[in-house]
Amino acid sequence: MTAKTAHITETAVLDALRKVMDPELGKDLVALNMIKNIKISGTKVAFSLMLTTMACPLKKELEDNSRNAVLGVAGVTEVKIETGAEVPHSKKLPEKSAIPGVKNTIAIASGKGGVGKSTVAVNLALALSATGSKVGLLDMDVYGPSVPTMMGIHKTPEATPDEKLMPLENHGLKLMSVGFMLDEETPLIWRGPLVMQLVKQFLMGVMWGELDYLVIDLPPGTGDVQLSLVQTIPLTCAVIVTTPQNIALIDARRAIKMFSEVTVPVVGIIENMSSFVCPHCNETTEIFSHGGGEKTSERYGIPLIGKIPIDLAIREGGDSGNPIVTAFPGSPQTKAFLKIAESVASKISVLDLCE
Repeated sequence: MTAKTAHITETAVLDALRKVMDPELGKDLVALNMIKNIKISGTKVAFSLMLTTMACPLKKELEDNSRNAVLGVAGVTEVKIETGAEVPHSKKLPEKSAIPGVKNTIAIASGKGGVGKSTVAVNLALALSATGSKVGLLDMDVYGPSVPTMMGIHKTPEATPDEKLMPLENHGLKLMSVGFMLDEETPLIWRGPLVMQLVKQFLMGVMWGELDYLVIDLPPGTGDVQLSLVQTIPLTCAVIVTTPQNIALIDARRAIKMFSEVTVPVVGIIENMSSFVCPHCNETTEIFSHGGGEKTSERYGIPLIGKIPIDLAIREGGDSGNPIVTAFPGSPQTKAFLKIAESVASKISVLDLCE
């Protein structure tokens, strides 16, 4: 046995792992720098597999393929893999000022109001956090801030001596919203330069600390806030929320076009209120038509990454300040949001590593 173990080297282990490809990135695990801390003890080999996100949908496949590859090295009888994650920094638009400590920024946008964009933003942020990532949620819907209600927190943020705002925290997320500074009946009627100043304050004047993802809930449409956002920070990507009916899809396509013109990749479309399942007879009714998300996805070459049904529990969670992802972590609705989070995190990894 001793003679055989002498042939197990780190080089042999790495050579075996070079044959394991990441299907999404099209490169091997060694080239992607995903293999760390190789240890060889007799006939046993241990190493760390560092994914780009713990939400990686290919986690088990990569683990199994890595284990089988190393077991193929002469003399190896046992392989132990410790899987972790190192979320990469976005490399997009380096000429702009990044938010200190924030690795990736995700804009949640819609062409029109009433499609459930904030509901998606809140539950997507919570789903990303559930994978072990450090996540913040920035409510930039300055005309209709809903994050305070949906996240169940109504306080005024404190400021540091150098006048930086400290985000509030609830349900494991760091939070900031203009709604924290206003009472529920105060309208915000600013336009133009004042809105741009507010956007920049929220982007660069908040002490977010270290975050893997900052999810940004935008107002509907393609106005001042969106323009200020893309002019101020290196936005990693955008996700478009729509409903199946034609009027929502027309406006969603305008939002897709806007991000295309400012070279921000749209990594997915989410079709919200996709259908209604009767809780009594289980009959499915497509209240807002059907197939619109698929048609938009095909037309623009953007993947449809999720279809969220109309559901009473989702609405009640938003109204009560206890969103469905935290209120019912094992529910089918939560699993849908977790799958969307996996897809978004995975696509961000592709953007960063395949440039």
